Amino acid sequence: MNIVKEETGNLTAVVKVGITKADYADNVEKTLREYRRKANLKGFRPGMAPFGLIKKMFGNQVKLDEINKIISENLFKYLRDENTEILGEPIPVPDTEENRDFETREDFTFSFEIGLSPEIEINLSKKDKVFYHEIEISEKIREEYVNNYRRRYGKFVTADISGEKDILKGKISPVASEGAETPEGFSNENATLAISIVKDEEIKNLFIGRKAGDVIEFDLKKAFPNDYEISGLLGISREKAAEASGVYAFTISEVSRFEMADADQELFNNVYGENVVNSVEEFHGKIDEEITANLAGESNYRLKLDLKKLALDKINFDLPDEFLKKWLLKADEKANAEEIEKEYPAFRENLRWQLIRKKIARENDIKVTEDELLKEAENITRYQFHQYGLFYATDEQITNYAREMIKKEEDARSIADRILDEKAVEKIKEMVTVENKKVTDEEFDALFK
Repeated sequence: MNIVKEETGNLTAVVKVGITKADYADNVEKTLREYRRKANLKGFRPGMAPFGLIKKMFGNQVKLDEINKIISENLFKYLRDENTEILGEPIPVPDTEENRDFETREDFTFSFEIGLSPEIEINLSKKDKVFYHEIEISEKIREEYVNNYRRRYGKFVTADISGEKDILKGKISPVASEGAETPEGFSNENATLAISIVKDEEIKNLFIGRKAGDVIEFDLKKAFPNDYEISGLLGISREKAAEASGVYAFTISEVSRFEMADADQELFNNVYGENVVNSVEEFHGKIDEEITANLAGESNYRLKLDLKKLALDKINFDLPDEFLKKWLLKADEKANAEEIEKEYPAFRENLRWQLIRKKIARENDIKVTEDELLKEAENITRYQFHQYGLFYATDEQITNYAREMIKKEEDARSIADRILDEKAVEKIKEMVTVENKKVTDEEFDALFK
């Protein structure tokens, strides 16, 4: 076997793999004899079919399979041995004249296009500067946090007259159409109607300024075009809700209004425990601590984006763009050239970051340990559990779930990538200068626009 590499341009090359009959003949012979041993052909006893017949029936396919296997194994072994780092996968060059007459030919040469990974210099220094945007706590942010707690511990009370945000309880039933003795439709004795979700403004106004005992007639479909909302209002399935239409009457039995909790000792105790906070000033102090911690998370996220951007802007290197587009087109059978061209800039930027991250990791011996992998999987698991309201899962349950997660190769790779990202960004942070800059929440939000 003979393998040679010929450079064809900046970061592209062709690898030619030449094989002779001696490279594959023995394995082809061995495989065909195994076929003969297992063959059960009409007219012959099991395993006794003539070898010539087996070769005629299966020879070319076995020969092709063996050649493909040898090429694949030796091509990647050659690239490893030569320390040739490639991007994407080798692309087979269409068959040449010398490879035709496959059945009679014994020696072959197969060529593959490859994209070469560029040389990268991490030329970052303390002369490079990014800002850590420290968000100042405004009265607006503090009020939002306070109101969140007031909503969380608020309650529904009975109101005399309905407002736009109130909820009406009562009975809903169809109104008989003109000339009909019996109304057609569905009734619900314990209906709940949120005035705010009524779609038609004219109908919505019919429900405002009402009291217990009032009856409002309205067009059901006009008020609630969505069958899902009708289903909840009438207490029926969505399939049946699709059949409901016409004029309905709602008889109010109660006007229910949500009121936020007062910012008093009862709220302080509910939020922080008995007598931990004893005044509005102390309450705001605790709130500010929470805000500071949460805003720090947002500021750190922005810093990470800016550090990555600095690296991408400052560390310049070429990529074999045309090869990569060609490879992407072949890798995704459903894509066309126009789609690849449109999506390529985002792919290119992501690939550049991966190569920078890889270089930083290699130069600084950055690795992901099993303990780090498990810890990050536990963090992800805990977050997912909380999203589903599972706040009481034990540490043992979370660890066991995380262990199962990282047994899946794709999940483990994704988590490892996340950890490497964090470590690479942290290393960039050490290389450059980070200056603190105080900003308002409006100025911080503008950074993302």
